[in-house]
Amino acid sequence: MEKLNLELYMKNCYILKENERLRKKAKLLNEENQALLSALNQKFSNPTYSKPKNSAITITDHLNLSFNSNPSSSYYNNLKIETIPKKY
Repeated sequence: MEKLNLELYMKNCYILKENERLRKKAKLLNEENQALLSALNQKFSNPTYSKPKNSAITITDHLNLSFNSNPSSSYYNNLKIETIPKKY
């Protein structure tokens, strides 16, 4: 039984580390997404840029964004991980 508990504990530790790694990656991807969106918005709001004829739709209308415009309030930044106390 103790061996099984140790194995489960080790798997849980691995999952927690992987979760943290993925959270950091998601945060970086969100920041990159926001920077790219900002660059696109600046490009298409530039007065020297001329829209193609019959184009009333903005670039943001074409993008299906899964994050809001404030990265600090995104889902991934607000996730909490509870750590399991180590028992030896």
